[in-house]
Amino acid sequence: MWKHRPGAPDQAFPWIDPTTALAGEFRVVAMDQRNAGQSTADIGASDGWDSYTGDHVALMDHLGFEKVHAMGGCIGSSYALALCAAAPGRVTAAVLQNPIGLSAENRQNFVEMFDSWAADLSSRRGIDAETLASFRENMFGGDFVFSVSREFVRSCPVPLLVLPGNDEFHPRAVAEEIVDLAPHAEMLDGWADDRAATAETVRAFLARHTPAA
Repeated sequence: MWKHRPGAPDQAFPWIDPTTALAGEFRVVAMDQRNAGQSTADIGASDGWDSYTGDHVALMDHLGFEKVHAMGGCIGSSYALALCAAAPGRVTAAVLQNPIGLSAENRQNFVEMFDSWAADLSSRRGIDAETLASFRENMFGGDFVFSVSREFVRSCPVPLLVLPGNDEFHPRAVAEEIVDLAPHAEMLDGWADDRAATAETVRAFLARHTPAA
């Protein structure tokens, strides 16, 4: 998903691809979330954000990474914040591009997006509707950025670089609130207008917060 639109490799997204833009200075690892791309996993009624965060911590452990930077786009921003909460001291900086979040009008957007994904998954995997409904509530029944609370963001020790969105799924107000709440956060406006400049800003931000060897 970082590289190109699924099924349309000639159509680039407006964001940078960190697997190429940052690979000259960092070891960049991109993963398929469970049941996305080529990744598969069982789904239970109790699954939710903790399930994904457990995957992320397990991958860090498997690869032997004691400390990492995290970069997430869209729902990946909420994954990144959850990782900051679950692995204190291990995430040294995080880039949140197009963070998702709840507004007064968009709850149904998330429900419909989930149901479309779940219908396809159910047809291929035979997962029952009750389990999927519980999973949906665990994922998108909350508020703010869904994965963590405002209280956590208010105390988050991790430096954050926020690249705001401006649509139904990625309300600018959510990005602004993250920056207002977090003690070590900064906003990068105009990031979609110049990939090269954005890549350099992200690279410099991460380099600035990379622990000395």
